[in-house]
Amino acid sequence: MLIGALLVAFLLSIFLTPFVGKLAVKLGATDKPNERKVHIKIMPRMGGLAIFLSFFITFLIFTNDFWEQLPLLVGALVIILIGMADDIYELRAAPKFLGQILAALIIVLWGGLEVEFINLPFFTDTLQFGIFSIPITILWIVAIINAINLIDGLDGLAGGVSTIALVTIATMALIKGDIFVAMVALTVIGSTLGFLKYNFHPAKIFMGDTGALFLGYIIAVLSLLGFKNVTMISLIVPIIILGVPISDTFFAIIRRIVNKQPISAADKSHLHHCLLNLGFTHKQTVLLIYALAACFGLAAIIFSFATMWGALILVAGLLLIIEIFVEKIGLVNSDYQPLLKMLNFKNKP
Repeated sequence: MLIGALLVAFLLSIFLTPFVGKLAVKLGATDKPNERKVHIKIMPRMGGLAIFLSFFITFLIFTNDFWEQLPLLVGALVIILIGMADDIYELRAAPKFLGQILAALIIVLWGGLEVEFINLPFFTDTLQFGIFSIPITILWIVAIINAINLIDGLDGLAGGVSTIALVTIATMALIKGDIFVAMVALTVIGSTLGFLKYNFHPAKIFMGDTGALFLGYIIAVLSLLGFKNVTMISLIVPIIILGVPISDTFFAIIRRIVNKQPISAADKSHLHHCLLNLGFTHKQTVLLIYALAACFGLAAIIFSFATMWGALILVAGLLLIIEIFVEKIGLVNSDYQPLLKMLNFKNKP
């Protein structure tokens, strides 16, 4: 069933994507070159609709509890509509943000998806979130949606990074025996891989906000379904899985604070921009970020089986590596090198 869902979604996506591309052009959902973008010609976007349709059709074929999973699908539909509206009309930030909150509210209030408590390491008591459980869950979903959206800057980048994250989620779901999470993850993997046939460099179509928001929504929801209400260690697992987009988003916020810019301001200093500036080609940059995402995915799997102290050492090591990498490539700015400067100072005679 699981392999069948992946293959059906993959074939549907390959079939549907060209038609969605033609529809995008007719609706005016095109991406025009500007100083922040790396493509040099007008491109159809809204390709994420093909990913969603492939997922939706496959889900209907293989699911046995459609009505029980209706909140998940309705939330996804809201996200798709918001993404399509943005790809066609270029919405302001406020309506996009409200649409994301609405989608999160649907899966939380109607679907009952909440992170209600965690067990803290070295303590016997659990930390109950109480009235904050719903806001925390909504914040997680909206944050991951925007993290995937922010990394969507090169051909095949968001689709590939999302696929790697979903492969990790599916692997861990299978280890835990969670067939539903594995099935949904594999269905979206198949849909995204089919789309990547047309989206990998040189791209013929972009996924647009339609795809980036949908993938962010699905990843956020599946990560909560798979790892909620267990331990602090389990809560950290999805953060590691999404290490690339979360790190890029976190340091984008730091960069804007350091440079005294609004947090919502757009810039050309994201991870992929920095790697391009260092001389990597478009394809090399995408493949390098894929490799980083795969390392995070592998670390998440190792982390889930580690002892408490082993997990803490792994997290400390990851944070150190991320900080050094960020300083090396200038992700905040060229002057932000506190750790490197400290190490150089200590190495001086």
